[in-house]
Amino acid sequence: MAASPPADALQRPSRCRFRFRRCRQGREAGRWEAAARPKMAEYVQVLKRALKHIGGHGGARGAILQLLRVNDLKTGNLIGIDKYGNKYYEDKRNFFGRHRWVVYTDEMNGKNTFWEVDGSMVPPEWHRWLHSMTDDPPTTHPPVARKFIWENHKFNVSGTPEQYVPYSTTRKKIHEWIPPKTASK
Repeated sequence: MAASPPADALQRPSRCRFRFRRCRQGREAGRWEAAARPKMAEYVQVLKRALKHIGGHGGARGAILQLLRVNDLKTGNLIGIDKYGNKYYEDKRNFFGRHRWVVYTDEMNGKNTFWEVDGSMVPPEWHRWLHSMTDDPPTTHPPVARKFIWENHKFNVSGTPEQYVPYSTTRKKIHEWIPPKTASK
């Protein structure tokens, strides 16, 4: 018969719940035993990884700026830089979908983009690689030039006065009031 955990183990706060675990193999299967505490080598590995991330962004100041701007600290291999100055990285240790990323440039076409990045700032050839449509980056296998791809980047103008608004083909049901013009004195 499997023994239950110690009586006080179930009454402890949630931060202590990992101190006991069930044995899964051998004669002791099903019994509760004290879980091993993390070894010093595990703490050293965490510290090494933290220092690598901080050093990979140019020190503490660069790491803080990266956290403020992107809200993530990642280090990886630089795959390439596009014509606008965006830098593309890859780290195969991360899981699929988070293993490729872009660090946007600070200025694009004369506009300061340090705090206002836009997903449309990625050129089409890098978009394919970034979203894993292809394994070959455009630095090693340049894509075929297409006539519908723009030469220079055009910013997304949705929500601005320059946005596209189609002409209405139906009559308005409610017309706005236009005040009458008064004769000038």
